[in-house]
Amino acid sequence: MAQVLVRGLDKRVLSALKKRALGNRRSLQGELKTIMENAAHGGPSRRVLAEIDRIRRATRGKISVDSVRIIREDRDR
Repeated sequence: MAQVLVRGLDKRVLSALKKRALGNRRSLQGELKTIMENAAHGGPSRRVLAEIDRIRRATRGKISVDSVRIIREDRDR
């Protein structure tokens, strides 16, 4: 398997990547590997955008309800 060395990475970027890795319960190396694999293969971003488009098409023209308002009204009864 190949290895990659990234030089001159800003400290803030590195810090953000470490936090992201921690949040995903991965090592920094594991997180970077996942990010690069997703980027190379069109990762979740394309799938997520396609799913958003599908939901928008499915709900187009339908009345949406503010659930916060409904819950508040129910609690106030």
